[in-house]
Amino acid sequence: MDRMKMESPDMTAQNVERIGTLFPNCVTETVDEDGKRKKAINFELLKQMLSPDVVDGDECYEFTWVGKKAAIVEANKPIRKTLRPCVEESKNWDTTENLYIEGDNLEVLKLLQESYLGKVKMIYIDPPYNTGNDFIYADDFMRSQEEENQQMGMYDENGDRLFKNTDTNGRFHSDWCSMIYSRLMLARNLLTEDGVIFSSIDENEANTLKFICDEVFGESNCIGIISNTNNPKGRSDDKYVATAHEYVLVYAKSIECLTWYGFEPTEEITRRYNKVDKDGKRYREIDLRKTGENDLREDRPNLFYYFYYCEKTGDLYPSREDVQMTGYIQIKPQREDGKEGNWRWSLETAEKQISGLVAKFMPTRKVWGVMQKDYLEGRALVKPTSSWTFKDVNSERGTEEFIGLGFDKRIFQKPKPLGTIKRCTKLCSKSNDDIVIDFFSGSATTAHAVMQLNAEDNGHRKFIMVQLPEKCDEKSEAYKAGYKNICEIGKERIRRAGEKIKSESPLTTQNLDVGFRVLKLDDTNMKDIYYAPDDYSQDLLARLESNIKEDRTDLDLLFGCLLDWGLPLAMPYSSEQIDGCIVHTYNDGDLIACFNENVPDSVVKEIARRQPLRVVFRDSSFANSPAKINVTEIFKLLAPDTRVKVI
Repeated sequence: MDRMKMESPDMTAQNVERIGTLFPNCVTETVDEDGKRKKAINFELLKQMLSPDVVDGDECYEFTWVGKKAAIVEANKPIRKTLRPCVEESKNWDTTENLYIEGDNLEVLKLLQESYLGKVKMIYIDPPYNTGNDFIYADDFMRSQEEENQQMGMYDENGDRLFKNTDTNGRFHSDWCSMIYSRLMLARNLLTEDGVIFSSIDENEANTLKFICDEVFGESNCIGIISNTNNPKGRSDDKYVATAHEYVLVYAKSIECLTWYGFEPTEEITRRYNKVDKDGKRYREIDLRKTGENDLREDRPNLFYYFYYCEKTGDLYPSREDVQMTGYIQIKPQREDGKEGNWRWSLETAEKQISGLVAKFMPTRKVWGVMQKDYLEGRALVKPTSSWTFKDVNSERGTEEFIGLGFDKRIFQKPKPLGTIKRCTKLCSKSNDDIVIDFFSGSATTAHAVMQLNAEDNGHRKFIMVQLPEKCDEKSEAYKAGYKNICEIGKERIRRAGEKIKSESPLTTQNLDVGFRVLKLDDTNMKDIYYAPDDYSQDLLARLESNIKEDRTDLDLLFGCLLDWGLPLAMPYSSEQIDGCIVHTYNDGDLIACFNENVPDSVVKEIARRQPLRVVFRDSSFANSPAKINVTEIFKLLAPDTRVKVI
């Protein structure tokens, strides 16, 4: 039972609630003198609601919330982080072109800005739906660390960034908006000009996400909103209407550059194409006479003209001229009541499409109309509808697919079905070079779907999965099964899915890439060497002999350089020893790196002779400034176009 409050009522709060009942659009959020969040009234808007005239003051069409400006600042703020390779947790490290990245997706997206700017064909995300029970990212702007810790109640020494966003939180919607807004800003930068982003969401934030996407991607770039029936029976715990679907919001980077594909025809569609032409192509006939509204000649005069058909030769051509020609039959669009009608096409369109037209006969051999041959083969695929009721998008199918990999269904709740992500991918991706990103990776269904689709159409799409290593509760089935965090589940799913796909089609999947490189978000490889003059001491100077942290390997440094130089992270590389130094060559000379101390001239000259595009050394690779000048002169002589840097 509820406790008695033992205090007088808050009349102000009650008045705010009363006004909110009458004018819900006038209720906003603010903070009190103690920094606590509370509901408040937008008095300017309330004045307008109570006035029949325009109240003075600026106004514009916008969607905003508390923390929006801070979210924009956060998206643009640089960070001193890196991605550290983890070879032992990877699969086919040396040959794969796929990535699995562990870390806060906001920070990971920042790090990928240079390496994958304008290179990602498709993004799929399934962010928290903000139901009041979801955990969302607690980005640390707008709040002090102490406030953050207090709100989360689960902030630990490892820097976990999640909190349960209950609907009692005064910034319930604002926190979610800020979280998704900054990430979408960064995600847009990664898309190719013909790239597409698909975002799954339910009714809790569907409208909110639509407003945000309109702002980030542009309202004109909205391809559509798909109703994805993932639970045909409906949610039993819904109070009034049992929700049977979620939404998929689809946006293009640039609608003018969009390349859009359809789906393969279903059996029902295929049955309609029951005619075969002389070349053996299947087609159906579509009546070109316009029916319905505005189907009279006087309604659309430009759509009225004649077709002339020669039964002897089979010739058919359109014309506006009303003439009689020997051997030709005149066909005009005539309604059942005898009145003159219209054609569906203009004369110009009919002239262009003449090879796909055919005269249509009555049983008495009287020509009564013209039909279009709509070919099934060689034509555009079937246009997707805004309502997906396919069996393979059902959430139960997602669970079955997860179990089919040998997992207990209790290990991960409601994994996404492959069908949803495969269908999204098919609509925008057919190229072998396409990159697919999912930065709310979860159980890594997207990686599974990309590999499965590659196996089906012999493609070579590459995936990048990003997931925060959320800890599994020690009482959960996942933890009992040995999975300490969600990333471990995702990586294991990719391993099992890849092996299952190859085992089912061993002859056609020999070259299928089912591997992935694991990279983990961490602090910068470099020491903090910026001190005020008074902070320097003799022992500090000794500790600053190297500006690189002691626990960092050559591989850590190499991948840090790739990020800094904006190179992709999944290219092949090799390491070799030259005169006692380890030299790393990345992607046939895109970058050559040597991180040894005291690198001799012989090694420098050998690297220069190979004329790579970029070269990097450690700052401590050379004893003094004259030695560095000597290196510069060597490259000027042997490789004048090579860019040389030190870390």
